Amino acid sequence: MDFGDFHPYVYYATRYPFSKGQTSSNRISYASSLYLISEGKGVIQTCGRTYDTEVGSLVYIPAGQLHHWIADRDEPMVHVCCYFDWSYRDRRMEFINPSIICFDPASLQPSLIGPTFPYSLPEYMKVEKLRIWIDFFEKFYTDNQYTNERTYIRSLKIQSSFQQFIEFFLHFALNEEYIPDPRMYKLLDRLDQDLLHGKLQPLKTYYKELRISRGYFFNLFKQATGLPPTQYIIQFKINRAKNDLLFTNLSITEIAEKHGFSSVHYFSKLFSRLNGRSPREYREEKRDDS
Repeated sequence: MDFGDFHPYVYYATRYPFSKGQTSSNRISYASSLYLISEGKGVIQTCGRTYDTEVGSLVYIPAGQLHHWIADRDEPMVHVCCYFDWSYRDRRMEFINPSIICFDPASLQPSLIGPTFPYSLPEYMKVEKLRIWIDFFEKFYTDNQYTNERTYIRSLKIQSSFQQFIEFFLHFALNEEYIPDPRMYKLLDRLDQDLLHGKLQPLKTYYKELRISRGYFFNLFKQATGLPPTQYIIQFKINRAKNDLLFTNLSITEIAEKHGFSSVHYFSKLFSRLNGRSPREYREEKRDDS
């Protein structure tokens, strides 16, 4: 998956109570699905694997994966569930409703199966603090209909709530190597604001506030951004300078001064190193392209 296209989108979310001993036929959902067992118990079978589910069980089924549910005969389960894609897929021309489930593998249309998540996610998990998870789901319950001119405002609210849930879910489901330290989100927000307002502090100020060592701060920062702090700051300034090169008549000297570079020579050197061309060449090339 191209992370530039990563934008999880929920089509249908609901609460579904099973009857005693109820079974669901073998099914393949075109979208990914998450099922939280809020009451009762049952069994799910998928790809030759069988999981006994109970209250607090959380099951993730990727798009296109065959699965089958069986409810307990005495304490049938209740699903709190949602059907979503990791990036939006338009299937309106093929299906009446957005959460499409195929019951006949022979009729499956592979081109309509939603994208997979780029990292491994466990199929079966057990959650604590069940009420928190249910509250998340309830905020984006929606009927199984496409968004239209009467429902798009409500849809915006639903998608916003779903985005918050997906962040919560990924923090829970992914290994730590894929999830930055939560403290870095707040720090990066502050750092970006300081850069935008020309109030950048020495790096020591930021990691001292977190009460961590310089080395640990650098490790956390690179995990969160892919760049060391100094390189992140330079790249941030260069990207801002690019906009001025393209959309203003400011001189290169004025742009260098505006974005806090010590000299136009230093700005040009950094710019050339990162972009393979000088600021002047970048400006002329992009303007010629347009």
